[in-house]
Amino acid sequence: MTAEVELDGMLRRLHMPTVRRLWSDLQVRAETEGMRYADYLQVLVGEEIAHRTQTRISRMTHRAKFPFLRTIEEFDFAYQSGLRKELLGSYLGPEFVLEGRSLLLYGPSGVGKTHVAIAIAYKAIQHGSDARFVTAAHLIDELSSASRDGRLREALVPYTHPGVLVVDEVGYLSYGPDAANVLFQVVNERHLHRRPMVFTTNKPIEEWGRVLHDPDLAEAILDRVLERGRVLHFKGPSFRTRHLQSREGARISGKGGPEFQEPTPRDFFRKRAGPLARKRAILESAAAPSCPQHSWQAQRRFPEVVTYVLGWGPRPSRGGHRVRVRFADPPGLRQNGSGPEGGWPLRLGEPPMRPVRPPKPPTIAPETSWTRARRGPESR
Repeated sequence: MTAEVELDGMLRRLHMPTVRRLWSDLQVRAETEGMRYADYLQVLVGEEIAHRTQTRISRMTHRAKFPFLRTIEEFDFAYQSGLRKELLGSYLGPEFVLEGRSLLLYGPSGVGKTHVAIAIAYKAIQHGSDARFVTAAHLIDELSSASRDGRLREALVPYTHPGVLVVDEVGYLSYGPDAANVLFQVVNERHLHRRPMVFTTNKPIEEWGRVLHDPDLAEAILDRVLERGRVLHFKGPSFRTRHLQSREGARISGKGGPEFQEPTPRDFFRKRAGPLARKRAILESAAAPSCPQHSWQAQRRFPEVVTYVLGWGPRPSRGGHRVRVRFADPPGLRQNGSGPEGGWPLRLGEPPMRPVRPPKPPTIAPETSWTRARRGPESR
């Protein structure tokens, strides 16, 4: 018992909490299974290393100040067809930090630039490095304020020392006149020590001079970033509004449906009633007959729906006078509008004034002696 107490105290002094927690239980297992001393020690040390690695990753992730945690496995490359995982390649490996590479992610809002930037920084943490996430507006404001107070050198340390620096949303907001000056000092310091950087922006690199209010310094910044880096152009629809695009139907060649899609009476009846009610919806919603000719055409096209033409006015046969169409009750829809599928009220017209009948064939006048004499003797 004294040896166990002494061993526990020594493990505590060595700061090995996992070994202190597992060695007694593992000792019973080793005696039962006949485990060798080397195997027993290997299991204990392996558990301690795994615990320390996970603790370090959690601590570094907290220090990185990510707004959210995303991994590259969670990124939907099928939805964002403009980006392939192969393009990231070495940026997800340990050589990203060892070689001091940089990356500039350019594209519109919502396409996953921040997701990929955080995933790359998190991979670097898993490979043993540390990281720091900051928005461009916060970085520039903090360093500009420190520069005015004469403490710029101390304020640069949190952004120049981490293994990976992620600067998010370059160009989203407007910056002060010394934006290029303070950003250049961060980029130049990290470039000299071969420490990687990841930038996300919605502005092309040609516009960085206007965004930072200094074209010369902007060119110097990009020159250092791209010396050991590259630009990835994100294209495609926004992840944030994908739930709205799914309601608009399938996308063909990246083109969505109408901007404001609203149900029309035709779609309304197509979903809630049968073919007869659909034909009725066509007549009611498309073009309510404005002259008897339209009503006659509707009756010929849908004789099982249209039963009467109701007209009024001094000359209903001429254009400009309204003509209402009375519809037969479609099967399954009753007069009260409570059909088996939810049915809808039938807008019937007034009592019929005259039934719809097909036009009479033209009559041929009987032949007279005058017409017979006019044709001449050769037609007799």
